[in-house]
Amino acid sequence: MEHSVLTAWPIFLLVVCATGLVVGLLIVANLFNPARPGRVKRMPYESGMDPIHGARRRFDVRFYLLAIAFLVFDVELLFLYPWAVASRPAPTGENPPVPVGVDAAVAEGLVQNRHLVFAGVMAFLVLLTLGFVYDWRKGVFRWR
Repeated sequence: MEHSVLTAWPIFLLVVCATGLVVGLLIVANLFNPARPGRVKRMPYESGMDPIHGARRRFDVRFYLLAIAFLVFDVELLFLYPWAVASRPAPTGENPPVPVGVDAAVAEGLVQNRHLVFAGVMAFLVLLTLGFVYDWRKGVFRWR
């Protein structure tokens, strides 16, 4: 029983310190806050620009095309990390270390054919480059 209390003590201390910091910062902010409400302070403000139009105005479709292209390329590049981990050299020895979160039987099959993993990554990068060139030719990245 005593062991579990000692183990939880740092977590309890972190929660107490974080709560104390939040309460302290809120008190200091309220003490030094100039209470002068006005029309300008109630006005919405974002990105350093005063709002000129209503919030319901239409955006150009090119904005959405660029945003979707960014998301597609960003998410696709996340697939390179697992391939990099899977293409590590095979560990040698009697009891090779197993990556965290990977079953030992699965770990043996991860690096059996590094050339196949490399070919898969290269095919993926070629397709990614072709998609980028297609978007470039269609003018997705050109803002008029």
